[in-house]
Amino acid sequence: MDNVRPPTDTSTAELVSVIVPCFNAAAFLKGTLESVLEQSHTDIELIVVDDRSTDASVEIVRTLMANDRRVVLIEMDRNTGAPAAPRNAGVRAARGDWVAFLDADDLWHPRKLEYQMRALRVTGAQMCSTQMRDLRPGEAAVFREPPPECATQPISLLMQLTKYRTPTSSIVVRRDLIARIPFNEDLRYKAREDTDCFIRAHEYFAHSIKLLFPFVLYRVQDSQISGNKLRMVRRHLHMLRHYRLRSGAGLGIRAYYFTATHFGLSVYFRAIRRVL
Repeated sequence: MDNVRPPTDTSTAELVSVIVPCFNAAAFLKGTLESVLEQSHTDIELIVVDDRSTDASVEIVRTLMANDRRVVLIEMDRNTGAPAAPRNAGVRAARGDWVAFLDADDLWHPRKLEYQMRALRVTGAQMCSTQMRDLRPGEAAVFREPPPECATQPISLLMQLTKYRTPTSSIVVRRDLIARIPFNEDLRYKAREDTDCFIRAHEYFAHSIKLLFPFVLYRVQDSQISGNKLRMVRRHLHMLRHYRLRSGAGLGIRAYYFTATHFGLSVYFRAIRRVL
């Protein structure tokens, strides 16, 4: 990861619990975890929750544990088939007041948490996300230096429903909040459990904040859960049809409208701009 300044002082840092769900991710896992351990914000615990991998994933984590006491390994009793249960297990084990999420094949900019924790302190927000850029096969994982003052955007519930705007691998959120809205472990929500969770989060505050800089690289792979677009549309619609606001009301016909707007805008953000 080139073109980045060395770490800055983090003497006033707060503990961030970083949760990485893992299943057979050995091909990319070491680089992903190192992108967390190399953060300029050093006050972290890195919780890897393994969903009964059959490859070398657990061995990679144990090797890192031997050299860095901030690394924690949780092994699920059985394979759960989706990231929801491992993420929930990580939240239950977290010690930090703040929780961050990272998928096992994505990468963080070395200054991601530094910028987010500063933005959270300044704004008093309960949740912060960032932009995310696609990393396609064969491309080098290179981050550019962020501006000294990173622009922010408020994200509201309506914005989340219209187009989900908070990439899971970019999120830092208060632990006491995320503990109230666990990820849905029903496999019909697979690959939408995070979308559902972080839409719900926006019912607890007026808005979250988003840093308008790509602090996350999203590794594009043919084998990813989200690869089948038609299946994703169906799962998104299923999620919104069953969504209940805190008032108990459903979305009704708006579930179809918000599904259409989400995937329509996705074409622009992911296919044209290649950033979310």
